[in-house]
Amino acid sequence: MALATLALAGHQRHAAAGRVARRLAALQAGDGSLGITASQRDPHWPTGLAVLAWSVADEPGTRQPGGFWQANVDRAVAWILSTRGETLPKAPDLGHDPTLEGWSWVEGTHSWIEPTAINLLALKATGRTGHPRARQAALLLVDRMFASGGCNYGNTIVLGQRLLPHVEPSGLALLALAGEHDERRRIAASLDYVEANLSAATTSMSLAHGLIGLAAHGRLIPRASSWLEQAARKRRGLGPHQSALLVLAALGEDCPLVRLARTSGGST
Repeated sequence: MALATLALAGHQRHAAAGRVARRLAALQAGDGSLGITASQRDPHWPTGLAVLAWSVADEPGTRQPGGFWQANVDRAVAWILSTRGETLPKAPDLGHDPTLEGWSWVEGTHSWIEPTAINLLALKATGRTGHPRARQAALLLVDRMFASGGCNYGNTIVLGQRLLPHVEPSGLALLALAGEHDERRRIAASLDYVEANLSAATTSMSLAHGLIGLAAHGRLIPRASSWLEQAARKRRGLGPHQSALLVLAALGEDCPLVRLARTSGGST
């Protein structure tokens, strides 16, 4: 529902976006979190996506997008800031810094790329780019990127083997890192990696995340529209989640996620 709200708002379907935003609000728990579905209250990683949706949703009678949902946003952000991924002591065989704090898919586990990127975006969208948790999250995302570009889902080395990067988490990490200054040049390398690995054969989720991540850094691919159209025509196995992402990616730099990511930058 959160991605649907963002997609509808991005295409100026404000009334429909407001209706979906209300459904999201009805699912919010008293502690500010949101679960996977109405019946599955945990894990709570969709909470950050709900913050992004409420940040762009209009409601009749309000003067600016997101204003009607401020109380929901405040409760959700408070929950986000109250949780963190588990840390570990540094070890040479891990390949990344396990002392950095981000967010996990499930409470009580290690921090991973995608939930950390989502919650960093939520903090940026609500004016908290300079918050210590946001700065730590940006450091974590850059640290988990390979020097040659791209990232896996959170680890860099497993059982002594260097993992391979994937477009989907790389694109989401790049989106969250819009406006960040990276002296290690890993963001630049990751932009090159994603651009080089997108094509008409890329799966819908990876294609959408890759294009949105590139757009957040002002890198647009001329063939993107054709690729997105081809992906959208593959109806079989394409659910609402994938459809919303494709619709968002089609907006390029006008994508609400891109605008929210560019709200302000930082330094990593």
